[in-house]
Amino acid sequence: MRIVIAEDSVLLLDGLTRLLTAEGHTVTGYRTADELVAVLGDPAADLPDVLVTDVRMPPTHTDEGLRAAVHLRGLHPGLPVLVLSQYVEQRYARELFASDARGLGYVLKDRVADVDDFLAALARVATGGTALDPEVVAQVLARSRRSLSDVLSPREREVIALMAEGRSNAAIADRLVVGAAAVEKHVTSILTKLDLPPDSDDHRRVLAVLRWLEDTPTNGARP
Repeated sequence: MRIVIAEDSVLLLDGLTRLLTAEGHTVTGYRTADELVAVLGDPAADLPDVLVTDVRMPPTHTDEGLRAAVHLRGLHPGLPVLVLSQYVEQRYARELFASDARGLGYVLKDRVADVDDFLAALARVATGGTALDPEVVAQVLARSRRSLSDVLSPREREVIALMAEGRSNAAIADRLVVGAAAVEKHVTSILTKLDLPPDSDDHRRVLAVLRWLEDTPTNGARP
């Protein structure tokens, strides 16, 4: 794959570049969001297979990386983006997933140390899947305005949290140690309770995750 990385930490940028190059990928790195937008901001730009970007980048180290990602997704709908963050930036996660969650991911930087999980998340995003860090999922669920407790059962909340991580029904079944039929039943119930219109299964799953994120308040996020 052709991968673009926007990361101001020299050590992390170098480490990711070495890791991904060793996996056979072609990597281009940028140290600022402005550099990233200058290269990919042209509607006719030669796009990478996936963009990996930090949230906080120069000059203010607030949300430049995220705003660049949102801007580029607006110019190039469907551009796969995997966001890296030092913390669970809840409001940033919500903004990133505000429209279409397909081909989007949000992973904590600490998770990069687990190479297999990081590579799996990257591959999932590059192929149009959704990847949310388990810690992001846990904190978003904990802070949810209603925690969906008025709508979903405890088991259904477990299932939708795993759906948000991008897991398939089979993977959810393995994680919860239940049968595939039971997971399918829970997923169907979730989609029905959230009043999602008939569509392809993958699209409805994405809509379910978006609905779940939309139920989360913006307050309480780390500044």
